[in-house]
Amino acid sequence: MSALPDDVAPDSDVSQVKVTQTGIELLPDHARTIAHFFVAGREGVGPGDSRATQVIDRILDMDESSVVDKMLEIEAEFSSRHRNLNDYFEEHADMVMSRVDPDVHISTARKHLIGASFTNEFSIEGAAICNPSAVLHPQQDDSGDANFVMSVRGIGEGHISSIGFRTGKVTASGNVTLDPAGSFPATAYGIPGTHQKSVFHAKMDELGDDLENTSFVLNELTVQFDTTELEIQIELLAADFATRRQTFSTLLNLRLLAKASYRIEFPSNSILSERVLWPQAPIEKRGMEDARFVRFVSDEGEITYYATYTAFDGINISQQLLETKDFKAFTCSPMAGSAASGKGLALFPRKINGHYVALSRSDRETNAIAFSDDLFFWNESTPVQVPEQSWETLQLGNCGSPIEIDAGWLVLTHGVGPMRKYVIGAILLDLDDPQRVLARLTRPLLAASQNQREGYVPNVVYSCGGFVHNGTLILPYGIADQSISIATVSIDYLVESMTYER
Repeated sequence: MSALPDDVAPDSDVSQVKVTQTGIELLPDHARTIAHFFVAGREGVGPGDSRATQVIDRILDMDESSVVDKMLEIEAEFSSRHRNLNDYFEEHADMVMSRVDPDVHISTARKHLIGASFTNEFSIEGAAICNPSAVLHPQQDDSGDANFVMSVRGIGEGHISSIGFRTGKVTASGNVTLDPAGSFPATAYGIPGTHQKSVFHAKMDELGDDLENTSFVLNELTVQFDTTELEIQIELLAADFATRRQTFSTLLNLRLLAKASYRIEFPSNSILSERVLWPQAPIEKRGMEDARFVRFVSDEGEITYYATYTAFDGINISQQLLETKDFKAFTCSPMAGSAASGKGLALFPRKINGHYVALSRSDRETNAIAFSDDLFFWNESTPVQVPEQSWETLQLGNCGSPIEIDAGWLVLTHGVGPMRKYVIGAILLDLDDPQRVLARLTRPLLAASQNQREGYVPNVVYSCGGFVHNGTLILPYGIADQSISIATVSIDYLVESMTYER
């Protein structure tokens, strides 16, 4: 892409800023599969019940030589596609062994065959790869180059989304390279996490649950509590069933909400680009979408990586908060409040005037600013940018967390216009008062070129966040929800190209 020609109309989708393409093209890799727990009859579509018992009985009826031969065949076919394949078979067999008579002796080969029968390969990028978000890597050196982590949204069978990672490097002169991805992507199982009282109150209120029941449970709990403490209060409520109404629905809602908080830890020797965050909670069973990562620096200088992402259960969406220090151990928690409804919440990388700040698009069409003293609860937002240009007539949103530069908060935006065409724009907010827009681009920074239009979702370029290194904006972006590229832009040139507000 090049500078704007003289004969292009002011509201054209041609960029007015020089954007340099790196030539990087990350395509969906159908060979990136995970060994996923699978139960025949419970595929998630169509009628039918679990056929787990019938499957196990058939394997128990097989003679041992047939079992051994089948396992040798499976290992020969699949062991090169998954690291420690038999470990998955052990785990998956253990999940169904309650259906086997404990007095029946089962050989290791037969147990592994049971596990293999409850395993399928899921291609995490089988349909698409998109919506990248890049931040500086926790590990840096003194070379002048910058290591970075880029999250990607992989979409597989059934349009189920997961969060994967790639790593790369930016030189001092702005050259960008991506490292080869690890060959054995893998998920990890979640364990119960810590819960936030403010979120529980807000979520139960949204559900219209009985206030007396909810208060009975939550009033005895601290600001943060764990599942064991919650269960103690839930049992007390259940014991008082006869004197209350709607107790059953309260118990169900509290337990479902508790499952939305969990922790995941990958082995220390695992490769970052092989770690896959897979849906764990009922509210995200159909996908974890559009993670917007930010490198957050506390007032004390402590660095934490947060990401807001959209949980999708097949019908409803909600915002979740992901937290990590090292991209090895993660916590996931629900977010609440009107400003955190819908999609597109993006955190600022530090507090402003003692408050957390976020970009919000709770009304689904404008960019707004929200303040909070609680990372998990965002109740109000103030619009700062409304659709004005021809390329944003349908809606606006953000393309990731704001980036702090000398001139202000650089916010990459997305605009959706006629024919549902997505383009990337930019605005500049005041550092001390982010509700004040200082400047904006009057034409898109980036739009799909003629050879980028086709894909899973045509006519879309979209990003969930970039970063700045040595005066250069590093902007990863998805193309037609089909592939990912990376562009670079001079920050000075970008700011000079903006139209300042009067």
